[in-house]
Amino acid sequence: MAFIVSVRSLTRVFDVSKPWLNRVIERLPKRKLTAVSDVSFEIEENTVYALVGESGSGKSTIGKMVVGLLPPSEGEVEIEGVNLATETDADKIDTVRSDIQMIFQDPYASLNPRWKVGNIIEEPAVANGDATDGLAERLLEQVGLSASDVNKFPHEFSGGQRQRICVARALASEPNLIVCDEPTSALDVSVQAQVLNLMSDLKDEFGLTYLFISHDLTVIQHMADKIGVLYLGRLVEEASPDALFDSPKHPYTQMLLEAAPRMDGFGREVEPPEGEIPDPINPPTGCAFHPRCPIAVECCAKERPVLETKGAGRRVACFLAE
Repeated sequence: MAFIVSVRSLTRVFDVSKPWLNRVIERLPKRKLTAVSDVSFEIEENTVYALVGESGSGKSTIGKMVVGLLPPSEGEVEIEGVNLATETDADKIDTVRSDIQMIFQDPYASLNPRWKVGNIIEEPAVANGDATDGLAERLLEQVGLSASDVNKFPHEFSGGQRQRICVARALASEPNLIVCDEPTSALDVSVQAQVLNLMSDLKDEFGLTYLFISHDLTVIQHMADKIGVLYLGRLVEEASPDALFDSPKHPYTQMLLEAAPRMDGFGREVEPPEGEIPDPINPPTGCAFHPRCPIAVECCAKERPVLETKGAGRRVACFLAE
């Protein structure tokens, strides 16, 4: 299968220093926060690639770099073979940008409260210069709402209905890739299921590719074709859902799965995760997880493990993965 997204050695560093005058008076050095560190992965066409990890692991930052909202500090992102950061052909850039859409986490904040729903949905098509006759009505019906809703405002809808409107807006430009940044985390469990099933149906109907960002392992297991596990901005394991949930290889992945609630886990005793995520401004040397790892050895603190292939379709960054 063809790869629609190729991410190579992606790194993003933010300058979180105090203003220059404060640094001079207080004699403080610059402070840099590494949100994403040397991440590489590929997404096959018509599949769902999921990124999962704790808050602050860099999931949303990667999503924003993939769609072009943030430039990478190092590395590159290719969409359909085009690097938007370095490409000089304006026509290629416009074509690729029209093939990318994003669904944001908060359906209350991502819709303009002053616009009618019809105008919100049509906006991507208008920006591309495409025809919009009947577009909003058709898309509203495809996402399970009524065509008559085009003249309503976002405040007239529930959270789940607003997220359906966000999905309809994402479909307006007929994209190939949709980046979903925790699209159901603000919704009730029953509404989450409805939106996820809708997205699965639309993926099959329109041949979409998803980069799905979430911290909910049950959602990831339901949606993903391949899962990448992030820790402190680093990709520590990548595998199919069956392989990852049946036999996780990285100690951090094992910790995540042990900490997740289970239907058959009533009465089980689980050791709580040890320690806290290290400060990304001053990350640990070697493997970022070694201060919390129960099986860490001396080399883990000195050398950063490479993400290596460990069996069919699995990559792990751990010296003791075997």
